[in-house]
Amino acid sequence: MINLAQRDIAHSLGKFITTALGVGMLIGVVLVMIGIYRGMVHDAMIVPNNISPDLWVVQKDTLGPFAENSRLHEDLKYSLKGFSGVQEVHPLTFQSLQIHLGDKPVRAFTLGYEALSSFTPYALTQGRAITIRSKEIIVDTKTGFKLGDAITLGRNTYTVVGLTHKAVSSGGDPMIYLDLREAQELQFLFSNEQIRNDRERGAQSAATATVNAFALTLKPGFDPKSVGDEIHRWKHQEVYTAQEQADILTKNLIERSAKQIGMFTVILLIVSSVIISLIIYTMTMGKAKEIAILKLIGASNGIITKMIAQQSLLLGGLAFIGGNIFANASANFFPKTVILIPTDALKLFIVIVIVSILASLSGIRSALKIDPASAIGG
Repeated sequence: MINLAQRDIAHSLGKFITTALGVGMLIGVVLVMIGIYRGMVHDAMIVPNNISPDLWVVQKDTLGPFAENSRLHEDLKYSLKGFSGVQEVHPLTFQSLQIHLGDKPVRAFTLGYEALSSFTPYALTQGRAITIRSKEIIVDTKTGFKLGDAITLGRNTYTVVGLTHKAVSSGGDPMIYLDLREAQELQFLFSNEQIRNDRERGAQSAATATVNAFALTLKPGFDPKSVGDEIHRWKHQEVYTAQEQADILTKNLIERSAKQIGMFTVILLIVSSVIISLIIYTMTMGKAKEIAILKLIGASNGIITKMIAQQSLLLGGLAFIGGNIFANASANFFPKTVILIPTDALKLFIVIVIVSILASLSGIRSALKIDPASAIGG
């Protein structure tokens, strides 16, 4: 019995493989887009997970330092330490900066923390922690800086004493870490000209004793939600548990991007389905005489349907293999993190099987309409 897929591979090997690779690239892009979403979720949680607090305290009516601007007086930490169950209070600042590596601008996300405390909101891969409050800085390797390099921020020049690896913000910008005082000055202190202008206008310049959030560690046995409700009731600030802050990051900040990625994924799958359908239809019509002969010698519609469906599935299977190879080979070249996991590939394989079966329907319908009499004559 003639097998259409085998005939195409034998007589149109180049065309069949080229088609499979073309569709495979589309499938590879689908996998990469799913991986980009996974990477966005992963990147968004790197900084919160490294800080790892039980509670986040931020400005009233805001969603936290990663979603909205938040400003709190630094001396609030003394009040927070007085609440039952609170073990440690870490004031933090966050800001985006543009630094320069030679002539190359580098966008970075800065975290200011009390560097001389035992608190370390990062994971060092090289170097050491900051040991003096000024002139020392920790950066991620993604910035391009190395140990001992000098970085100018604002009015000061800092020496790189420590390196992290793959520590990025929710936007994918590499992290840099400063002592809290230096970070506050960098974020909240105006230039001399601005201060003079404010004085002439009778305005007060912003105080630098301001932070964006407090990360609280609780004593063992205390419920974060209960302690958070108590702080909110008495200090009138927003308090979020670690899980609530994670939900804000993954839902509020990434939800729109997730919808866009989902739409593109659906579009690419539709395009893949159309291409497979057209190719199967073309290949089927190219063998109209062979199909007519099969009918003439008594082949049932079920046999013909099965052969065309096998051809479509083979094309989809080869495309899926090519797509996986393409996705894994290109993932590291993207500027943002791409995370490819086997579960996503398995789910996509099931989708490709369904798409391939649906794409074969046009070829099957056309094959079943072929008149067996057409096998006789020219």
